Amino acid sequence: MSRIGKLPISIPAGVTVTQNAGVVSVKGPKGELSQKVDPSIIVNITDGHIVFEIDENNPVNYKQKQAFHGLYRALVNNMVVGVSEGYKKVLELVGVGYRVSNQGNLIEFSLGYTHPIFIQLPAEVKVETKSERNQNPIIILESCDKALLGLICAKIRSFRMPEPYKGKGILFQGEVIRRKSGKSASAK
Repeated sequence: MSRIGKLPISIPAGVTVTQNAGVVSVKGPKGELSQKVDPSIIVNITDGHIVFEIDENNPVNYKQKQAFHGLYRALVNNMVVGVSEGYKKVLELVGVGYRVSNQGNLIEFSLGYTHPIFIQLPAEVKVETKSERNQNPIIILESCDKALLGLICAKIRSFRMPEPYKGKGILFQGEVIRRKSGKSASAK
């Protein structure tokens, strides 16, 4: 049995959880999310808690059931936290001349290429950009969907991945890049 799957999820105040035909829906102050759950997992919603159990009568092999047990518990927990508190990621642009601006959910990047890069974010994601003098530009992304937020951060980072020689690129705030010395430091 999965150690994570055994843990119950407590439902905070203001959040409603419903289950209908194998789909768990979570609604809260920050938004509404839903997740399809495999038939080999039984979802019980009782007195402020969600409990996940393995269906012993399902023909799926036991190892797969165990994997699903922990997976769906984690996905539903992320949904509950997302609709109640929300998720926030802060990206920092490190490099000379790197700039970012936004109009609504359209972000424009200037990252040292010959052309600006535009990305249109979905409506579920709120974006804010900050550019202050003598500081690196910052992008603040907020959403109730953790998976969508991670996907967007990965896409934005792919425009300029952090590189180990000069430490330039788009990185998460507080992230430390392991620096390489380069060829000038090699022994002769």
